[in-house]
Formats: sequence, C-alpha cells, structure tokens
Amino acid sequence: MNGGVCARLLRASASRCWMVSAGWGPEARRSQSRSGGGTANVFDRTMKKRQKGWAASAKDSRKYDYLREEVGSRVADRVYDVTRTFPVALEVGSGRGHIAQHLNKDVVERLFLTDISDVTLVNRGEMTTHVLMADEEFLPFKENTFDLVLSSLSLHWINDLPGALRQIQQVLKPDGVFIGAMVGGDTLYELRCSLQLAETEREGGFSPHISPYTAVTDLGNLLGQAGFSMLTVDTDEIHVHYPSIMEVMMDLQGMGESNCAWNRRAMLHRDTILAAAAVYKEMYGNEDGSIPATFDIFYMIGWKPHASQPKAAKRGSASVSFRDLSQITQDPSHK
Repeated sequence: MNGGVCARLLRASASRCWMVSAGWGPEARRSQSRSGGGTANVFDRTMKKRQKGWAASAKDSRKYDYLREEVGSRVADRVYDVTRTFPVALEVGSGRGHIAQHLNKDVVERLFLTDISDVTLVNRGEMTTHVLMADEEFLPFKENTFDLVLSSLSLHWINDLPGALRQIQQVLKPDGVFIGAMVGGDTLYELRCSLQLAETEREGGFSPHISPYTAVTDLGNLLGQAGFSMLTVDTDEIHVHYPSIMEVMMDLQGMGESNCAWNRRAMLHRDTILAAAAVYKEMYGNEDGSIPATFDIFYMIGWKPHASQPKAAKRGSASVSFRDLSQITQDPSHK
C-alpha cells in the first residue's frame, strides 16, 4: 500500500466464519438466492467497463490499488493453503493481476487472466500469463478446463451471480477448486448512511448511491446451488481511514468502483455533499479528524465434486447421541 496516499492505514479484524451481515435497509441488500424467474438486471455492465477503463487509464491509477492488492494477497494465501500444484488456472475479473503477482510456478504452472476491460489487463507479477478480455458473466471456456479458478473484488458487479458461479463450476475440472473474494454485507455503510441523511434533509428524499451487496448467508446458498462441494465462507472487515468524504468518493472513482446500478443518480448537489460530509464526521469521525470507511470482504472456497472427495455420513448413522455428552466424566488421572 502506498504510504503517501492520505496516510491511510489498513487494519483487519480476525476472520469470522459465517457472520450474518444485517445490511443497511432493503436498498442495501442484494439477494440472489431466488429460484426460477429471469436474471436480475441491476447493473449497467457497459458503464462498469467504461469506469474500469477510465480508472486504469489515469496517470496515477496505481495509487488506488491498495485495497485490491491487500485482498489479492489474502486470496493468494488461501491458494497456498491448498497443498497441491495447479497445472492450469484462471483468474476472472483480474484487472492488473492482483492475485497473480503473489503466485509462483511452484503453485500455478499456467495462468489465464480475464477482465471486462482490456485497459486493465496488465500483469504485474513475475509469472508468464495469458490475457483475454472476457465478461465474467459469459466465460468463453469449455467445461472441465481449469484446475483452479480465482476471483478478487469483481463478482459484486455481476447481474447474474448464480449463473456466473455455475459457469465457474463448469469450467473447473472435477476436484478443481474455486477461491474468490467479493465485497458484500455492510460495505461502505458509513458513506451510505451519511448520503441518505443529507439527501433526505436537503432534498426531501434520497436515491441509491451505493451498490447493493450480497449477504454472506446468501453466498453460501449460491455456492451450493451452483454445484460446489466442501464449501468454506469467511469474512474480513477492513477499515480504511480518509481525511474527508471527498477522498472516499475520489478513491472509489479511482478504483473503478463507482456505482453503475441502472437506478443510480447522475450527480449530487454541492449542498448535499457538504451536509453529508458533516454527518459523516459527526457520526463516524475519529479523534484525529479522519473518517473510516468499512469494507466487508467475503472469501469463498468451493470444490467441484469428485469421487475421491470425502462425503458426509448418512443421516441417522451416528452411534452416539448428543444427549449422552452430559454423562461423560473427566478421567481423574488426566489433569
């Protein structure tokens, strides 16, 4: 992370498995666990491609990579936890290869990078990679192609998240693994609340300015519905500190993370921004004058089923009842 960028500090809490995030009202939640029906059309994917291209083309674009680099390194750590070598791997929504720069050929022999914007497809790691512009919603690969699929901070902009997860499962070889991270839950709740209160007070109502996010409980269901087995979902809460609300919004734009929902509002009035800045500092400000922005990061691991994988015991096959636990006494010789 660039230490000269507004003197921001990253700090993460310990991982909390299966933490249920409450969100900030119905407009902040994006449930994709429905069965049947048409595909949700929440985001303007063409606008997201443009936003990522504009952000990547800026002269100072790399100074906004601090969050992606941090999360990319944590995804890479989870790859190293799997004690095997992956002959062929794919990273979807890779951008500048924020996971790839932390990998080596001892773990991944061949790596393909894809992103919706070709401007962002720059490999900064030492590994030899193959780059291809492709939309995460329409992966152009055959079934049973990859031993490993990776994703970091791109799936929260997918309209058809269940469909995207099914495609990832399909392009994996049997016993292949998907390891990913996405923004969700209560992400940017401070900014969302401040804008809503300011807009309501100054304009008599509010419009959504922050993307709706998936809940962690929905994510586990979606992975199971997509056909993954041996699921693991855990969360990190990362806090980034900024001088004011203006730096929060400027950095989101620099990251290519501006809202691209179809119902987004094109602009904010100056008075509303000033009011939101005051609300933000009053409600969430730190003693040193800075303000925090919270990012809930969901990490997920899922395996494509294979006969060699361990299977859960059949229901009713247990030989000991939990009711008998109270009758177990400690061995007096054990201290």
